[in-house]
Amino acid sequence: MFRILFLLLIFACKSSTQSTDLSSVNQVHFDRDSVANEMEMWMQKACIGPWYPRCIDSTYGGFLSDFNYKWEQDGRQNKMIVTQARHVWTASILFEHYPQQNLYLDVAQHGFEFLRDKMWDSDKGGFYQLVNQEGEPIRDDAEYGLVKTAYGNAFGIYGLAAYYRVSKEEGALDLAKKAFGWLESHSHDPVAKGYFQFLLEDGTPLSEGHTNPAKDQNSSIHLLEALSELYIVWPDSLLKERVEEMLILIRDTITTEIGSLTLFSDKNWKPASYQDSTEDVIRDHIHTDHISFGHDIETAYLLMEASHVLHDPDDAKTRAKAKIMVDHTIQTGWDDENGGIYDGGYYFKNKPGMTIVLHHKAWWAQVEAMNTLLIMADLYPDDPLDYSSFFLKMWDYTKDNLIDKEYPGIFVRGLDQDPEARTAAKGGIWKGNYHNVRSLLNCIKRLRGEEH
Repeated sequence: MFRILFLLLIFACKSSTQSTDLSSVNQVHFDRDSVANEMEMWMQKACIGPWYPRCIDSTYGGFLSDFNYKWEQDGRQNKMIVTQARHVWTASILFEHYPQQNLYLDVAQHGFEFLRDKMWDSDKGGFYQLVNQEGEPIRDDAEYGLVKTAYGNAFGIYGLAAYYRVSKEEGALDLAKKAFGWLESHSHDPVAKGYFQFLLEDGTPLSEGHTNPAKDQNSSIHLLEALSELYIVWPDSLLKERVEEMLILIRDTITTEIGSLTLFSDKNWKPASYQDSTEDVIRDHIHTDHISFGHDIETAYLLMEASHVLHDPDDAKTRAKAKIMVDHTIQTGWDDENGGIYDGGYYFKNKPGMTIVLHHKAWWAQVEAMNTLLIMADLYPDDPLDYSSFFLKMWDYTKDNLIDKEYPGIFVRGLDQDPEARTAAKGGIWKGNYHNVRSLLNCIKRLRGEEH
């Protein structure tokens, strides 16, 4: 197996924390079966059991979204394509792993029917971004009425492809193909490549942006994820071109040389940057321009996964970039005192090294990091960074700061930075269980030697 040893030359400083001291790290060996068993126990107890069948909407179809910290229904129960499709994907892979549990296949089928009957626009094509509990499209945008997104349609494809893989339901594959065709006709940019994120109801792309610039890393990485999932069950030649296009675009254009993603770009991939502005202006726009450690370490995995799906047995360039992304995250975004990775940092021109500007620790970033760190531990067992050590530290952080043992579930943010997260909502249209189940299940399979 190809290996690259890459060490960043600069040990970046972080505000209120010190950079990781590599010289103090020893290679860690651990009982992989014991960790896998512990992870599976908590995956079942905190990430699967609380959701299914609780979130099934037996009246209107699809899945309920809003639950308070005690798992009581609490909210409008609007339904977003992202969350709905993620449940379809999650239930599908759970059935794939636990084929004796028919509940998961029933859950996936239930979600597929809602995607087909309510979330898909049978008139103009594409998936609606948001509907109410009854399944009626919500047209609440002050300027455009209704806006569709590449991001949302990507997850529609993602869920449908996984459901088809386990059910062989031809209707699911047909709908996934329709969604891909709709994106190809409306969202895909044949000139500058990639996809426009925001589209009008009829599919007209907003090339000058909507609430953000025209293109972005988040929709791009999940388009890569979704198209890769579809390619597994439908090895179409055009689809393969798009997977390759997105992989190269993310790896070589959207990701910088230091290993961080450019968050937002114009239609020609010019970054939305405030680097030359004053610190006050930068901080006022920090959610548009910062280093998102969670996205960086998640993307390292998604790049390698896409390369694997394309059957490239030795994609050295992709693995090298993934390693740079992981190393940069550990060395500049890791909290040495409490563990875990911060939400965001920034390289201010007048300050040395990295400044942490977003101190929260989003749940999804921590769980996604575990998956990537374990992959790196297996790829590079002799690396001085010792990824096994960070994997175990992240699992300890997750158990101590993210898993609710009183009302089993996952807190929205780490308690060390946000103790009030203990009573924050367990579910919402942006908080389901897909990140948690994907990461934990991937780790469990890898620890047991079952990884694909």
